[in-house]
Formats: sequence, C-alpha cells, structure tokens
Amino acid sequence: MTATTDTLSRSTDSSQPLVPLLEERWSPRSYDETATISDAQFDAVLEAARWAASAMNHQPRRFVAGRRGTETFAKINENLLGFNAAWAFRASALVVGVLETVTEDGEPRPFAQYDLGQSLAALTVQAHAEGLHVHQMAGIDAEGLRAAFDLPERFLPYTVTAIGTVADPSQLDEKAAEREVAPRTRLPLEEVVLVKE
Repeated sequence: MTATTDTLSRSTDSSQPLVPLLEERWSPRSYDETATISDAQFDAVLEAARWAASAMNHQPRRFVAGRRGTETFAKINENLLGFNAAWAFRASALVVGVLETVTEDGEPRPFAQYDLGQSLAALTVQAHAEGLHVHQMAGIDAEGLRAAFDLPERFLPYTVTAIGTVADPSQLDEKAAEREVAPRTRLPLEEVVLVKE
C-alpha cells in the first residue's frame, strides 16, 4: 500500500525558502508494512545520529534499533503506549533514543536531552535523504524498555522513532487519517523568535 504523490507532498508554508529536505520533511503514521529498510539505509541513519553535534562532545546518547520482523523490533513495539501502538508496527524499523543520564562514575550529563534531540534531528534528515520518513514518539514505557533490553540504571529510554516508507492514509482510523493529510502548521516566526536585532 505505497503512498501516492499527493500523500507524499506535504511541503511547508514557510515564510522563507528552506533546503528541500527541511521543506518536505513531515511525520507520517501510515507506513507501508511490506517496505523494508536496507542495511545501507539503516547504517546511514544511525551514522548520521552518531555524528550529530554534542555539547562538549560527551555524546550522552545511545540507541536500540530493530527492523520489523526481528525480536528487537517486537520488544520495542510492545512498549509503545496508546495511539502509537495502533500504527507503528507497520514501520520498517523502530529506534529507541536512550539518554545517558550520568557517567559510569556517577557524573551528571546535564545536556543529554539536548544531545539526543540533536542526534534524532540528524537521523531524521538523513532518513529523508534516503527516501524514508520518520515519526518520533514520546508515548513509551521507559521502564518496560529498560527491562526488555537490560539497560543499566544510568541509561534512560526517552523516545522511539519509527522509520519507513509512507503508505496511503486509508489504512489508519478515520481520525488519524484526517491528521495525516491535514495542512502542516507551525507558530509564526514572530511568535517563536522572542528577540531579533
């Protein structure tokens, strides 16, 4: 159930021209459950995350990544909450974004959330360059994921990112399908930028 050109065309209504990868990026929920992600694509998106900017180069982020059909994917999928569980199982891959909250010596990692965000933004742009789309989710069972992958206490599962190929929104329930094709919106620039000189 691959998407049509109209389904894929979700460009921004930006006030300034952006690079095409940013103009065209959006977060679908309708994925083609027959599409796969190649080894090269999977390695590329994770490598992009690895090379993202990092405060003081501490790199307090880790990932648990599984392709559909693997035990890792199944464990991640079992720990999605609410609405996310209704659609994410069709994605080609699921990636848990993990914060390193403290070092092995107990030193705090105060910028871990910032660093993880940077790395997932890089992953997202690389995925789009690979012809894929991602959807990031906060509705997860963090403790369930920690137990499923036997993660040490200093590692906190924080998000899950679905990666795959867009499919027609008709496979979603009515409410989700409407959201899938609704216009993309953001707060106006004047509201987001508090000071600009």
